[in-house]
Amino acid sequence: MKKIWIVMLISAMAVLAACGNNKEAASSGDKKEITVGFGVGTYEEQFRQSILPILEGKGYTVDIKTFSQNMQVNPAMKEGSIDASIFQSTAYMEAINEEIGADMVGIAYVPGAPQGLYSVNHTTLDDVKDGTTVAVPNDPVNQERALRILEELGWVKIKEGAGVADFNVNSVEPDKFKIELKVLDPAQILVSLQDVDYGVVNGNYIANAPDRKITDALKIENTPMQHRIIVSVNQKDAETPWAKDLKSAYESKEFEEYITGQEKYAGFILPEAWANN
Repeated sequence: MKKIWIVMLISAMAVLAACGNNKEAASSGDKKEITVGFGVGTYEEQFRQSILPILEGKGYTVDIKTFSQNMQVNPAMKEGSIDASIFQSTAYMEAINEEIGADMVGIAYVPGAPQGLYSVNHTTLDDVKDGTTVAVPNDPVNQERALRILEELGWVKIKEGAGVADFNVNSVEPDKFKIELKVLDPAQILVSLQDVDYGVVNGNYIANAPDRKITDALKIENTPMQHRIIVSVNQKDAETPWAKDLKSAYESKEFEEYITGQEKYAGFILPEAWANN
């Protein structure tokens, strides 16, 4: 009887040890089921077509969550309902970190579409004059980018000390022309081009439009690093095996070949990591 109790005790200890090891593995991020979040744009399609097969080949099961509004993604990351997101720039992420008390970091750059100045009412930038209407995004980060394009053209001046995360049109004054700015939701600018002279459109909306190309823009930004799209994760997950595998997939030769083989991605800004492929 005593031997039976000893065997049972040893078995119980083995089970507890196994549970402890499993918890330790889970806490270290060594998991094979991850959830990735996306806003509106082309990044989900890139993921489904190329990144997902790479991860599945490494034994991962991936749940993809698409949010109808970009502002919903980062709160979901903070609360833990998604593990990673692909939709935002470093500047936007840092602004949201401060706003909601999050602790996100970027682990890889993603092929991203630059902003561009488009028009359906004009075929040249030479038509600009006093009173010309230009639609720009309503969120501070993308609005700052848009106004930098107009500043480069000499249409407006941006006051010294204007921020990025807290940028607003009050930081803008006339330069060569008295431009009338129309502040719209980024997703609405493309479909509202007929109502304005020009509009600064985020490139992912252009790439998603069947009859549009980024190269159709009358002016394309040279996107600064802080405005390039990244893979975001919570700081605590940045060095986990799954995060490293996600980063590796985005920097892989397979993904590079997928992007460069698709006409719709012509004009996208490509990750510098690909130079090593």
